[in-house]
Amino acid sequence: MKLAGTVALVTGGASGLGAATVRALVARGAKVVIVDRDDAKGAALAAELPGTAYAKADVTEPAQIEAAIEAAATLGTLRVAVSCAGVGWASRTLDKTGKPHDLDLFKTVVGINLIGTFNVLRLAAAAIAKADPIDGERGVIVNTASVAAYDGQIGQIAYASSKAGVVGMTLPAARDLAPVGIRVCTIAPGIFDTPMLGALPEDKRAALAADVVFPKRLGDPAEYGSLVASIVELGYLNGETIRLDGSLRMPPK
Repeated sequence: MKLAGTVALVTGGASGLGAATVRALVARGAKVVIVDRDDAKGAALAAELPGTAYAKADVTEPAQIEAAIEAAATLGTLRVAVSCAGVGWASRTLDKTGKPHDLDLFKTVVGINLIGTFNVLRLAAAAIAKADPIDGERGVIVNTASVAAYDGQIGQIAYASSKAGVVGMTLPAARDLAPVGIRVCTIAPGIFDTPMLGALPEDKRAALAADVVFPKRLGDPAEYGSLVASIVELGYLNGETIRLDGSLRMPPK
């Protein structure tokens, strides 16, 4: 599917991997609705990039995502949805005193990362399915997992579970949506140089990069955005989760 003139929706689009995705899609001629909860960053990015609009929404709230999809309709026919919104709070199954993992924290992480991603997928799919097919294809949905889905570290039980769920729903979603001409893929990024990591001291950042096989550095969010664009444009790519991690395999901690 060609990106030029295509309308896309990106959640978590105001910063990090989401913002890099917005930039990559716009650079290839797409019109993009930036979905986020940060009004200042979302509005600023929309003001900077022509052909974009900002819609405030929580991915776990159906009515808010429906409103964002309606906002996308003002730009044209929605054909691409990318889910980058997520959280990564850490906690062990049992802490050092024997206290069990807080259940509400687990529910929150799974609620945002997995249920929120599914919420966007189902509602975006319903909208994209109404589009006229182009060469038999109506659109593409790209979700974000993590290498933690496979290599979850100590303290990542909630995060790893949520991201493993995103991986697990990729193929069934692709199979479910094949009859209406919608492809579904997932990206599992490794350690990327996002604002969250930018707050770490340089020695901590270097230690994280040391575990990457090659190239021995943190990932550039622009590389994530480029992969999203490639997935959209490669029509035979479907039902797959792609690790984008420099061959990183996360150690226990």
